[in-house]
Amino acid sequence: MDISYVWTREGWLYLAVILDLHSRRVIGWAVSNRMKRDLAIRALNMAIAFRTPPKGCIHHTDRGSQYCSHDYQKILRQHGFQVSMSGKGNCYDNAAVETFFKTIKAELIWRRSWETRRQAEMAIFEYINGFYNPRRRHSALGWKSPVAFERKVA
Repeated sequence: MDISYVWTREGWLYLAVILDLHSRRVIGWAVSNRMKRDLAIRALNMAIAFRTPPKGCIHHTDRGSQYCSHDYQKILRQHGFQVSMSGKGNCYDNAAVETFFKTIKAELIWRRSWETRRQAEMAIFEYINGFYNPRRRHSALGWKSPVAFERKVA
């Protein structure tokens, strides 16, 4: 789980993403004009609804205030997650999500300018659901897309 940002002519649009580390699939995401705990909570709730993870599933984040908030931690406890957080000042252990942000920025965001946050949100939706998850091939997955990889290992 991590949060990045996209510039639009209306101002910043914040993007929270949760990846399944096994398949690199985006399983939860949310956008907002503010980087508050509700942004992270909406992405977490989407991931939980999509995957219904078993108790003991590891949920990793950095030490951002959104993830340390009482409300976020309460949801993790209610669903039986094993909480994992980066060490202080450690910027390397969230590399998979950081790589996703680099990829979406290179393949989508830096190629266009956005008039509105809504336009950027729709483009992000189309990128994640229409390209990244079902079609974009990953070297870490044997050059399969996240969806194809999940089908193969199921």
